[in-house]
Amino acid sequence: MAHQLAVESPHVTADVIEVSEFPEILQRYHVRGVPKTIINERVTFEGALPEAAVLARVVEAAAAGTGL
Repeated sequence: MAHQLAVESPHVTADVIEVSEFPEILQRYHVRGVPKTIINERVTFEGALPEAAVLARVVEAAAAGTGL
């Protein structure tokens, strides 16, 4: 879903990282399961969520970034 958002909006970027190749990222973000999604360093979640739940997390991260 993150990649779909990135394709649709110039305001969104998405990266996929193989954490077994980057153990420092695994430790930094406390990855315990995959997929792990991190939005603006503020909102994180693990696992495949339904689309509505992902969008709710994106809105939560946007609000956190604006101080709302």
